[in-house]
Amino acid sequence: MASYAIYLYIASTIFFILGIKRLSKVRTARSGNTYASIGMLLAILGVLMQGNHLELEWLIPALVIGAALGHQLATRVAMTAMPELVAAFNGVGGAASAFVAAAELFSLKARFARGAELNESLGGNASLPVNMVELAPIIAITLPITVLIGMATLTGSGVAYFKLSGTNVKHPFGASARPAVHGLLILAIVAISAWLAYSAGASATIALLVLLALSAVAGHFLVTPIGGADMPVVVALLNSLSGVAAAASGFVIGNQLLIVAGALVGASGLILTQIMCKAMNRSLGNVLKGGVGDGEVAEDAREYSNIKETSPEEVAMLFDGATSVIFVPGYGLAVAQAQHVCAELASELEKRDVDVRYAIHPVAGRMPGHMNVLLAEADAPYEKLWELERINGDFQNTDVVVVLGANDVVNPAAREDANSPIAGMPILDVDFAATVVVVKRSLSPGYAGIKNPLFEKDNTLMVFMDAKQALQEMVDEVKDL
Repeated sequence: MASYAIYLYIASTIFFILGIKRLSKVRTARSGNTYASIGMLLAILGVLMQGNHLELEWLIPALVIGAALGHQLATRVAMTAMPELVAAFNGVGGAASAFVAAAELFSLKARFARGAELNESLGGNASLPVNMVELAPIIAITLPITVLIGMATLTGSGVAYFKLSGTNVKHPFGASARPAVHGLLILAIVAISAWLAYSAGASATIALLVLLALSAVAGHFLVTPIGGADMPVVVALLNSLSGVAAAASGFVIGNQLLIVAGALVGASGLILTQIMCKAMNRSLGNVLKGGVGDGEVAEDAREYSNIKETSPEEVAMLFDGATSVIFVPGYGLAVAQAQHVCAELASELEKRDVDVRYAIHPVAGRMPGHMNVLLAEADAPYEKLWELERINGDFQNTDVVVVLGANDVVNPAAREDANSPIAGMPILDVDFAATVVVVKRSLSPGYAGIKNPLFEKDNTLMVFMDAKQALQEMVDEVKDL
């Protein structure tokens, strides 16, 4: 049966490719998940068919426990916690690759021992390999790489998880000392990797443990300087790294499917990272340097002088005379769990022949595609979700724009202030609409920690309420009208 495993691997690869392809569009994303799940099932069946001394008394309970945990997480996680869940999945994927590489090292040590015993029984005349470089050069290279990337992905994802949860995780060293510390850490990792490749016996185990620890520190140091404003980029990057770690572990254990699947994830994650960077008009190096949204708030971030407050009732009256309305969802919509009420309000407006659309910024929310997932849960029509490039020219012809918890992605400072931390970042030009209604609990700044001039513009009205409560009151008022 082992000979048929390659066919399952080929089929699995095809399903993975189809899954990733269909995940690129909101309309086909659900079927993309299904295809990818089928691909993973085929991959597991292929491994089982290969055999390779699998101990079923350990494997079957692991499969059952893993499937049960995955099902519970997928069905019970709140939409607000979805970014944290994705970060956790990235970390677990990286850890799995690192542990696979570590297990392969112990397997190699067993092979060294068996070879030495056989040589001794035959008179001890044979020349035997004494380290990984002599036994398997490709493993000597890929094993340390797998451990490094896997463990860095684990701890980096852990930091991202806490940052996404609102916990401010600080780098232990100041900005001026970080380059030297990071440089020394890199040199230490290279040295330990060489030691691991050229050692055997107990010294190889010590080298592995040190490499695991240093790699974990490297992941922590990589993500801690990065602020909340850049978390969508970080999540995409960590997803890519988890794929690279999987591909490297495929070389370590000689599994072709792991190499292909890991490469697919790594490449698609890197492409997504580049898309996120482009959406913020920043390079990946600039993002990794950190600083934007790192918890520091500008002195004038809450100082406003021309704020015009309104109520849901008055907003409903604006809807009554409007022919076009655009909703701009942000993280505030997710926090309030207001996506269903938003979709209900859109439906009520459409009954009155109002043209309703949703403007989706690539980095709105706290992970790539966060707003798409949120609105899909509320069954918002796919054709109503318009991306930034497609909808930006229409704001000037729109009667009412309702901004729901978004902040930095609608901040005109990106367009008007060359000294702003978000200068040059493509934004949704909502301020060009006839009327802008911003639903926000307070005047607190967004992740970038800067003032938003949109709030002071003459055509802007502020509704200081929880998004779900405000939208529900708008729905009730619109129905009364």
